[in-house]
Parts: sequence; C-alpha cells; structure tokens
Amino acid sequence: MTSFLAFAKLCQKVEAISGSLEKIDLVAAFLAGLDEAELPVASSFVMGTLFPPSLDLVIGVGPSILYEALAKACGCPAEQISEMLRVTGDPGLVAAGIVEKRRPLGFAAFLKAEPLSIADVYERFVAIARASGKRSQDAKVKNLQFLFSQAGSLEARYIARLAIEDMRIGIGEGGVRDAVARAFSKSGADVENVERAYNLTNDMGLVAVAARRGTLAELSVMINHPIKMMLAQLGESIPAALADIGTAAIEWKYDGARVQIHKEGDSIRIFSRRLENVTASLPEIVLAARQITAQSAILDGEAVAIGKDGRPMAFQEILKRFRRKYNVEKLAAQIPLRLFLFDLIYLDGKSVTHLSLNERRALLEKIAYPALLADQVLSDSAKAAEEIYRQALNAGHEGLILKNPTSVYAPGKRGKNWLKIKPVMETLDLVVIGAKWGEGRRASFLGSYRLGCRDTATGNLLDMGFVATGLTDEALAELTEMFRELILLEKGMEVEIKPAVIFEVAYEEIQRSPNYSSGYALRFPRMVAVRDDKSLEEADSLERVVSLYKGQRGRGDSA
Repeated sequence: MTSFLAFAKLCQKVEAISGSLEKIDLVAAFLAGLDEAELPVASSFVMGTLFPPSLDLVIGVGPSILYEALAKACGCPAEQISEMLRVTGDPGLVAAGIVEKRRPLGFAAFLKAEPLSIADVYERFVAIARASGKRSQDAKVKNLQFLFSQAGSLEARYIARLAIEDMRIGIGEGGVRDAVARAFSKSGADVENVERAYNLTNDMGLVAVAARRGTLAELSVMINHPIKMMLAQLGESIPAALADIGTAAIEWKYDGARVQIHKEGDSIRIFSRRLENVTASLPEIVLAARQITAQSAILDGEAVAIGKDGRPMAFQEILKRFRRKYNVEKLAAQIPLRLFLFDLIYLDGKSVTHLSLNERRALLEKIAYPALLADQVLSDSAKAAEEIYRQALNAGHEGLILKNPTSVYAPGKRGKNWLKIKPVMETLDLVVIGAKWGEGRRASFLGSYRLGCRDTATGNLLDMGFVATGLTDEALAELTEMFRELILLEKGMEVEIKPAVIFEVAYEEIQRSPNYSSGYALRFPRMVAVRDDKSLEEADSLERVVSLYKGQRGRGDSA
C-alpha cells in the first residue's frame, strides 16, 4: 500500500512548481506507480475531490469541526489555532504547524502507530461522510482527530485541505485529465479519450482505472451516475443565432432550476446542476418522473416554481426547495414545482448522447406525456422566433434557447449548438472567497463579499474585488448564516471563506486593476442572485473576463 506521506510529498512538489507541464509530469508519474485500489482515490484527491457524485457522499466538514479535531488531537488551545490562522491564512499550514508541536496525549504516546496509507485516509473520510444523526458532529471530529493524531506535519497539511476540499496546489480537473492520459499512454490513453470518458461518467477515479486497463472506450453513460449537463452559450441576437444554426429547435428558456433525472423502474434519483442528489427535496418531480414509460432513462429538464398567478416564482424561491431537508411537504405546498423535460441522455440501457437532438426529442416524445415536455418549434424564421421570445417573456420566463437540431448531447460543454437569448445586462458568475463584517446596524452581518474568477490552467481563484450593493438586511442575515460555517479565518473586519458559493454579479464596466490577482476589477458591481445551483467549475474564467473587457467600448483585441 502507498503511504499517505508519499501522496503528501507529491502535493508539496506540485504546489511548489509554477509550470503546469511539470505539475502534470509529477502527477502522471505518481499515478502510474499506484496499485489499482489506490488509483481512483489518489486521482480524485489530487483535484481536491473526495467522492464521485454517484456515491451520494458529502464530507460535511466546516472549519469549526476541522479546528476542534485538530485541537483535540494535538492538545493545543483554540486560541493558538486562531493566531496561526491570522498569520498563515491557510488551514493546511495551520494543521502542519500544530501537528509539528503536538504534545503526547496519555497512553497513545507509547504506541507506535503504523504509517497512514492513502486507503486509511479515504476510509476515515467515508466514515465522516456517513456520520448522521444527533451525534454526527462528534463522529466527524473523532475520525479527523484520529487522522491528525497519526499524521506527521506534512500529512496533516493535506489531510486538512482535503477535509475542506480545497487543495491549493495549482492543478485542476484539466491537469489531472492530462496526467491520467500521460500516465497510461502505453495502454492507449490520450487526452481526447480520457476527456470523453470523464464527460460521460464524471468520475475521474473510474476513468483512471479504465485508462490503466486500456478500456476507456468501454466507458459510457451509466444510470445513477450523474454527468455534467450540456450548457448554452449566450447568443448575440436572434438573427445572429439563426445565422449560426440555420433551422433551429426553439424553446423557452425557463426561469427555473436544472434537473437531471435518473429513472430505473420505480426508483427515481434527481440531481441538481451541481450534481447533488436532491431527490428527497422534490417529491412532485419524483411523481412526475414516474410517469415516464421507459424502464430506465436519464432525462434533462427544468423544475419551475409556479405561483398562484400561474407565473414563475423568483429563482431564490426555487432554491429554497432544493436546500430543504426537513418539512419538505409544507414548503412544497408554498412553492409548488412543475417539471419541463427537454432532452434525453440515456434510454433502456443505452446512451443516446451520440444521436442528434431531433432523434433524442423523438424518443423523448415516445416515453413522456405531452404535459411534461417543454414546447419546441423548428424554424429558421427570425419573425417566428421573436414571437416565441415575446411569449416567453410575457409569461415571466428568461427568454429563448435556440438549438442545433443536428447536434449531439455534449456533457459539460458550452458552445454554439445551444444559444440562449436573454434581455438582460451582461453578468458574471464569481466565487465568494472572502467577506467583510458590516458597520453600525449591520455590524452583525457579513456586509460585503470578495469575489474571484477561475484560472483554468491552475484551478486557482483570482481576486476581483468586493460586491456590497443589491443586498437587503434580510438577505444579509440569510447570507451571513449561510457563510458562517464556511469561514476559514478572520483578520480584523475581514474573513476568508471556503470557496463553495457562486454569486451572479452585474456591473457597469470591467476595469484593469493591479490591486487584484486577476488584474481586473468590476465598476459598480451588484449582486443579482446566489447561484448555489452552480458548481465551482461553472464559475466564470479569467479568459471570459478578459474577453468581456476587450469587447467594451470598442477596445477590440488591442486592449
């Protein structure tokens, strides 16, 4: 078995190197030397991912649990941890420092512990994720306490970062994909077929094992293994979209939340856009899905909250349904949901992603009642599309999606095969990475939020400044409660927040700024919505920020 220390040393080397190719080489060499049982765990760990979505496991470790476990394992006061956090700003470095100064605790000091293996750490994380009930927090603390009590300082650095799923080593999903391809190139793996397999399974561990065996081509969409959803790109206008597509499949862009439904007999599992299992929160969607006549299917659609006036309710109301774990029926009566299906991914044992949209739609119409289907019109007429656009807006929805009828279903891809038309100002989806406490009557609230965009090469988040406007006292109270368990450290009025939540932000202009690590800042930013239906991988990239900046006021490519 490979020791966790060997994994920690890999992470330390990767973290210290700036070049992405060197990082990939190091990870590839490490993965190539693992046995088959360790490979799926390590390939996910490098990305800061503990479990694939198909396992329905969530670690559920916030900073307070992490620091309590660290204090108990090492016999140090909470004040010492707080002080180290203020100095380092990194929970991993704090864990390393505390473990290095660890005091022997009782009889355990006389026991010579076996070195931690990668499998040992993974098994403890599984136990933490499965802890439930009133004493679940105690169970989480005890399992982490055991790991920290057995770990050396370097191991502790990466155990702490894994526990909060924030590795900070500068290699993301794309880098691990390339490393898997390089590690097992002799078995026929290359970047293209590794990426294809990952898009169809959303499980890097499964893909790594298949790459090693030379069986990547055998991987495909599987029931109860959620995959990334195909995404729409913002279109310039209806005429421009039709010029790109020609005859288009025209659908309303519903003001709802995306759902991916897995049906196997009477068993229904529903996954959110973030690929979280939300089945228990959406009983009426479960009932609707059971009307599908296929024995097994994976369906793509939108859940829309319908008010008493028959119009869609606010997006934040929909998200309340997705977050609810208790008294679901009561909230369902207040915020009823309706399902609109618009695509089919898998049918009766076979993937249909390779079929054209027209073919997938025809199959969908055979297995779903008309009341469950999103309306679709095939047309190349801008006049007809404009009329459907007005109908969608008048009904309270966002606009249109124009789709290429010949296009295949491309998981996780955003491109010109699906173009969305919306009458709104440009916005950015940015990750909340910090906050400031308010002043005066807002002193008990986190009043402004620091935002970051993605560096796609490294997976790091780059600072773009703060947003504070567009927030009511009620909203601030709710947000403060949401972020309280995500606070990693406090420095005076400012806090660092575990990256987990996306804000959709409007702005007047993007400006160059040397004050932030992205090199850019937003002028007059305003929060539009909390997009906790989106995963961190869907946050906007620095490339998109630069593209939008260049498109302002005729700057063009010379900006």
